[in-house]
Amino acid sequence: PFVGNPRQPMPEGLPFKLEDYLQLLDWTGRCLREDKRGAIPANLPPILKRLNIEPKNWLYSAQHFEKSFKGFAGKLDSLKQKLPDLGYQRIPNVGVLLT
Repeated sequence: PFVGNPRQPMPEGLPFKLEDYLQLLDWTGRCLREDKRGAIPANLPPILKRLNIEPKNWLYSAQHFEKSFKGFAGKLDSLKQKLPDLGYQRIPNVGVLLT
């Protein structure tokens, strides 16, 4: 888990906040060569700004995903392939997604 800023005694986990980690990923992607996979163009705004998502709302959704969303998350084809592994014959709550 992300445990925030380093301190004593230090809890077990990554010593920074999730928001800081996302910024680090964004920064790293912008440093990669543009001709390589995973590069983020320098002129592209940060992902949450492009999606018009408030950072505090994203963090809440990430931290409370199972409470906020019922059922499964993912591409419909991928979910269908996993049904036998999960012991399901159909995807629960899929009708909600299709209506």
